[in-house]
Amino acid sequence: MDKTKETKSAFNSKLSRRVFVYIFLCSSFLSVCSTLIQIYVDFQTEVSSLDDRFNDIDSSFNQSISTSLWDFNEPLVEQQIGGIERLPDIRYVKITTSFGKVYQAGDVTVDAKKIQEYAIAFEGNVIGTLVVSADYEDIYQQLWQRAGFILTSEFIKIFIVAICTFFIVHWLITRHLYRITQYSKAMNSENINTPLFLENRSKKTDELDELVSAINDMRLTLKNDIIQLEDAENALINLNGDLEIKVYERTAKLAESNQQLQESLDNLTLAKDHLVQSEKMASLGQLVAGVAHEVNTPLGICVTSVSALKEQVAELNQGLADSSLTKKQLALSLNMFDEYQKIIERSLNKAVELIRGFKSVAVEQHTDPKININIAQHVKDIVNTVRTLFKQKNYIINIQVDDDINLVTYPSAWNQILTNFLTNSHIHGFENRQDGEISIEFKLDDEFLTLIYKDNGKGLDSKIKDKIFDPFVTTKRGHGGSGLGMNIVYNLVSSKLGGQINIDSNEQGCCFIVKVPLEQNDDQSIEIESNTSLS
Repeated sequence: MDKTKETKSAFNSKLSRRVFVYIFLCSSFLSVCSTLIQIYVDFQTEVSSLDDRFNDIDSSFNQSISTSLWDFNEPLVEQQIGGIERLPDIRYVKITTSFGKVYQAGDVTVDAKKIQEYAIAFEGNVIGTLVVSADYEDIYQQLWQRAGFILTSEFIKIFIVAICTFFIVHWLITRHLYRITQYSKAMNSENINTPLFLENRSKKTDELDELVSAINDMRLTLKNDIIQLEDAENALINLNGDLEIKVYERTAKLAESNQQLQESLDNLTLAKDHLVQSEKMASLGQLVAGVAHEVNTPLGICVTSVSALKEQVAELNQGLADSSLTKKQLALSLNMFDEYQKIIERSLNKAVELIRGFKSVAVEQHTDPKININIAQHVKDIVNTVRTLFKQKNYIINIQVDDDINLVTYPSAWNQILTNFLTNSHIHGFENRQDGEISIEFKLDDEFLTLIYKDNGKGLDSKIKDKIFDPFVTTKRGHGGSGLGMNIVYNLVSSKLGGQINIDSNEQGCCFIVKVPLEQNDDQSIEIESNTSLS
């Protein structure tokens, strides 16, 4: 930095100017206050001197004036009162004799601040009176002159001190701050290897040196982050290729799963004769429609997840292309890839389980075993999977489950129950609505696990409520509704879980209460931690 630029920055420094103004104002205020105190003290001193002067008049002039009056020496009397009138601050002097003779000197119209009357006596006889009047005009004039001199000298001294402080602050602080600011503005990936250095610094360290050290540490941290980011970008390029291969493989698996599902649908079509024999299964076409509807749910989730994967890959490619990809965005994208992978796998597994379940139409026992699961996590997984069906809706789903409840049960049964509840709320309860509220609550006591599911939708029609658990009961006949959902739920609760399901008609909207007995033995037990935490 050259001398011109450094001088210019000194006078343009806001901090230096502010320090200069603050010091100047504070010092001026203190100087004015001290000057006022000094003037007041001097005023009291001058007033005291005036009082002493009046006392001197009585002691010094009274005797000589009495002698002059007694001798009728009028010229001497006038000379004497003239001498009194010429004393400082004395403005008017008047002598009145006992014979009525008056002698006076000075301005009788003056606004006197102090008037003193003395008796004139000669050899014990009073022969007249002496009146002396004074004002503070000379005192005021002296004080004004003194105040002007003090203030002028003080302001000159304050200005010099403030100017010196201005340059000292600039030399010690603001010029270094300007250097730090310029360095911070110019720092980029190209010159990040150049450390910050302040010139003409003392060997003793202070806060500025600590600031420089912190900036240099930050520079090194940024340098390491840039290196890591470059490594991450290279890894992302490789990962992008791997992701494309995985997407292709999973798409192929999805096509294979679709083929398997189609074969399963053909098998279900061949089983129509067995369904017709049941009183509660009225028509083969409705069954096929119901199966197709239920199977389409996990397939739709898979397709949606694959589309989301493609969008994420496109965003990563765009981020690489315009160099805007950050480490945080990469981490979030990787987490999303992992989540979508799990959703696709879980949905495909669910589709296979649905086909096997529909083969028995919930009247046969499933062959899946009991396993130990965490209810809270299982419910969240189900909700997150089904939520993709109505991702365009503004539904609020409140989950109230103790995070510490682990029990041995049939996870697929709970999966099917909650999936049907959520799907019915979406299709029936919140029909023609963009918003709604759903509550899923699990309560646990010593013998039973209770599920309370409710929504604030339009509720159940009175004609449907009494036979809602019968097969093929639906309000969407001819619009994709099979009427098998709640019948499957009923059979799962009563046959597989050994519990009971009821409708609470007192609640607004729709409310189902599922109460399932708990099994507890030496090998399989319910694990309940201490403190309850609602998610």
